[in-house]
Amino acid sequence: MFIAELGLPEFADYDLSSLRTGIMAGSPCPVEVMRKVIERMHMPGVSICYGMTETSPVSTQTRTDDALERRVGTVGRVGQHLEIKVVDPATGQTVPRGVAGEFCTRGYSVMAGYWNDPERTAEVVDADGWMHTGDLAAMDPYGYVQITGRLKDIIVRGGENISPREIEEILYTHPDIVDGHVIGVPDARYGEEVMAVIMLREGAPTLTIEGLREFCTGRIARFKIPRYLRIVDEFPMTVTGKVRKTEMRQQAIEYLGGRG
Repeated sequence: MFIAELGLPEFADYDLSSLRTGIMAGSPCPVEVMRKVIERMHMPGVSICYGMTETSPVSTQTRTDDALERRVGTVGRVGQHLEIKVVDPATGQTVPRGVAGEFCTRGYSVMAGYWNDPERTAEVVDADGWMHTGDLAAMDPYGYVQITGRLKDIIVRGGENISPREIEEILYTHPDIVDGHVIGVPDARYGEEVMAVIMLREGAPTLTIEGLREFCTGRIARFKIPRYLRIVDEFPMTVTGKVRKTEMRQQAIEYLGGRG
């Protein structure tokens, strides 16, 4: 919703001087979007929350007195009477601060279970009551959490693990890109290749893959730069406004026509 509002052609005509605070949550909050909300929408008190329906829903949140970098680049610290940890997805062991792993939370807010589905419940809530979110995160020495991606969204290109979130953060800094998502598509040589699916601002010139690759060069490692680009007018969405990446990936495969 914030991205849509910022992208309105008549955005400058609105008087937003009375705005002060609000919450951004529900989907990943790109750093560049947070900066624009603070600067262009006059919302220095905007807060990022992280959670999921199964955790009722908020586990961490930024505070208005946090430093700017932490307010725009993290999802804050754990809420009262809750616990969080970051674990190695393979071993379940807690990883050191600053190391990425799966984000887990425990406490009064975690659901009792999925209705009449104990098997699925056991897949996400372990015997000690920890909810395994499926999100990748890293925690700094002060307890601030940065969400780095989704376990199931990781792209494996030629043996290298690539987080779409890192590339998406770069896309949001492009002046002509309103919204963008990165997915992995099948590739005969590397297993998977990187594809960017984007929406351009109204009136923007057409962006080519060559132009996008040039923009990304020097900002991220070469093997993370998208090989493919698709420009769309809309993304496949859930009823709650989250992007369906599985459907987006299938559409991309059809768009590419099996080449790779």
